[in-house]
Amino acid sequence: MKKLLKLVLAGALAVLPSAAAFAQTDITWWDFLSGGDGVRMKALIKEFNDTHPDIRINATTLEWGVPFYTKVQTSTAVGQQPDIMTYHLSRFPLAIPSGILRPLTTEELAEAGIKKENYVEASWNSASSDGKVYGIPFDVHAIVLYYNKNILKEAGLLGDDGLPKGLDGLDNFNAALDKIKATGKVQYPLSLHTDEGGSMWRVFYSLLSQQGGKFIDGEEILPGDAGVKALTTMANWVSSGYSPQLISYEASIALFTSGKAAMHINGVWEVPTMTDLAKNGNLGFEWGAIQIPVLMGQPATWADSHAFAVPNSDAKPITPEKLKAVLQIIAWMNEHSLSWADAGHIPAFRPVTESAEFKAMQPNATYAKLADTAVFDPVSPLAGVAGPIYEATQNFIVPALNGQLDPEEAIEQMREELKGQM
Repeated sequence: MKKLLKLVLAGALAVLPSAAAFAQTDITWWDFLSGGDGVRMKALIKEFNDTHPDIRINATTLEWGVPFYTKVQTSTAVGQQPDIMTYHLSRFPLAIPSGILRPLTTEELAEAGIKKENYVEASWNSASSDGKVYGIPFDVHAIVLYYNKNILKEAGLLGDDGLPKGLDGLDNFNAALDKIKATGKVQYPLSLHTDEGGSMWRVFYSLLSQQGGKFIDGEEILPGDAGVKALTTMANWVSSGYSPQLISYEASIALFTSGKAAMHINGVWEVPTMTDLAKNGNLGFEWGAIQIPVLMGQPATWADSHAFAVPNSDAKPITPEKLKAVLQIIAWMNEHSLSWADAGHIPAFRPVTESAEFKAMQPNATYAKLADTAVFDPVSPLAGVAGPIYEATQNFIVPALNGQLDPEEAIEQMREELKGQM
């Protein structure tokens, strides 16, 4: 009996190292990624889980926008937060002062092999404040100019390289719109999503920044006349019949994909829409996408980034073991972000964007240079996805560009509205 007991104990002890080696760290993950973004992220999570038996990502997708950020804030207060989450960099100026993002130390990042020099500078800087890093960027997503190669060629606006020509400078751009209109082949030269503040904020902020203008300068909102010039430019596109009035997001895309509009300004996230339609033979023309032309002085394009962040909770801080696993996940996701670029995004991880595989990816590789002159939302609690600036754009910019409000009056009302919330 004693001999049998010894054998049982020996066998149990022999199993212990093996069991410890395969101990699994469970990581709770929250994101707001739906549609094509959601499909691609789920595939990345599955690949990570399949190749990392010691770490298990348990992912949940929540509603995009205010509902997501509200839930993060309430969950951290009671210690029920996830271990890792996606977060827009434009929301960091609001999140950092409230203390809901855990800063990542130099030592923690170094142990995971995460280095500042490997990331797009503007994105990394937007994830940092007062010398501390609060998140790791995953991509740069911006607006771009989609174009119908067939129509631009007929209008004499397509180069031998298949890229538009003669669009830089506002006078040249407006002349190009006239040339396109003169072909009689389209209903509109340009399709903008003119009934929604978020979309129009991105165009407005790009034109403002191309003038070197600032949305917030100290205690001032839209100092000078750059804001009026940007809004007047957009309003003229609508009043001149270059772009439609009060058109929905879906309809603005449909105008372009049906061939009724020659150009379309929208986010890079619509690249899969164009790619899939062309692949299935449902587009009817050759298309491309480029960085927003330099219309008002200097290159600048509104941009944001999806980033990874760790919620900070005094009630239940993340454990060192889980933090190590989370940083390993973040490093792996960025190293494998080429598939994320399929969604139109520009990876924030430079070794990927500098790879031969990415450079062969079109049109991403063509507009990727916009990351070098990208302008992120103002560093202010007023800014960021679904924030007060977006609401003010809906209330004042949208009516002005659709002829319901004078541009100067709209800018002044916007100043007053936001000044009271500073």
